Amino acid sequence: MSLAKKALEQGKGILRLAPTWVPRSFCVPGRRIKLHPDDYYVLGGQRGGIDERWLSSTTPAQNGPLTGKNEGLSPVVFNEGGKDEQFLLKDAIDELKGEIIGDRLWNEHQSWPMYSKFFDNMGPLPHHIHHNDEHASKIGQKGKPEAYYFPPQLNNHGGDFPYTFFGIAPGTTKAQIRECLVNFTKGDNKLTTYSQAFKLEPGTGWDVPPGMLHAPGSMCTYEPQKASDVFAMYQSLVNEAIIPEELLWNGTPKDRIGDYDQLMEVIDWDLNVNPNILETRFMLPKPMKPQAEMESEGYIENWICYRSAAFSAKELTVLPGQTVTIRDSACYGMIVMQGHGKFGVWDIETPALIRYGQLTNDEFFVTEKAAKEGVRISNPSKTDPIVILKHFGPENPDLIL
Repeated sequence: MSLAKKALEQGKGILRLAPTWVPRSFCVPGRRIKLHPDDYYVLGGQRGGIDERWLSSTTPAQNGPLTGKNEGLSPVVFNEGGKDEQFLLKDAIDELKGEIIGDRLWNEHQSWPMYSKFFDNMGPLPHHIHHNDEHASKIGQKGKPEAYYFPPQLNNHGGDFPYTFFGIAPGTTKAQIRECLVNFTKGDNKLTTYSQAFKLEPGTGWDVPPGMLHAPGSMCTYEPQKASDVFAMYQSLVNEAIIPEELLWNGTPKDRIGDYDQLMEVIDWDLNVNPNILETRFMLPKPMKPQAEMESEGYIENWICYRSAAFSAKELTVLPGQTVTIRDSACYGMIVMQGHGKFGVWDIETPALIRYGQLTNDEFFVTEKAAKEGVRISNPSKTDPIVILKHFGPENPDLIL
């Protein structure tokens, strides 16, 4: 029997995952993702600080020539005879296909088509864009819609700039934006002159389709997204740091590097100048059922990311002293944000501090079969709720708002 089959059997349809840490050379860690203070630069100064933890990922990180082997890919942890072995979630899904993600997703995508992450930057990111499927396909990638949720558990402080720029201010012309791109190498290209920022609030979220310019703020973010790492930086100076020109052309086909019209084509203009960005992109949690009904059953479950067809996400709270069985119609990855207890056959707990390379009991992947049968969750605490974030693939059958 293969390791993947043994692991599936051991977890009764729930796979235990190891933490996956990802550095970014252009970022300064916000130090809110529970990594030990000594380990944020453990990969060396030239790699930059670790400011991301990728969750349920079968997507390799695109971090240039220094990218480590399997960087960004989630390992499954299997224990045999008291010894932990690891293998990639991607390999397990390639082998077992619909046994893990369900035939619906496997037949359509031949892969797990999303992942989530914690993004944890001390300052704001540059205004950038993710390509849609059409533009990303020109460099052999997939387009990238994404969404944000700001977990209260990881946001005891908002960092240096807890505001995110979204879109282009109505009334801006294409010529003005193109001039900013042409001026990329001249210092500050002043792109945010033509945008608008929104204050970020813990416990809320935003939806960011491909083709939308955005400059994420410094709040620690839970970020479900399509399985892609395609992007281009359109702002040349942020927090007094210069952005390398190569990142402006990141995602551009080689034969069109230097062509500013190509950069303009990636922008979904109507999406960006929509005057109702707050109405169409902001997300408040939406309860699965009436609050009182859920509380009487021992839990609260809210949709937190629900505007994209490419993925969705929920926040599940199991109240102190309660045991519940939660059913879903699709497979999902999950991360424990608060509390401890039992999740199926597994002990779950929320670590306060994690060393680089250390295993945890806070991240799992639930197969479609196990999700449909229902996962029994027990919270033994008299005071502390269990809080879990769950990330789902495309076209979640349960997502009816």
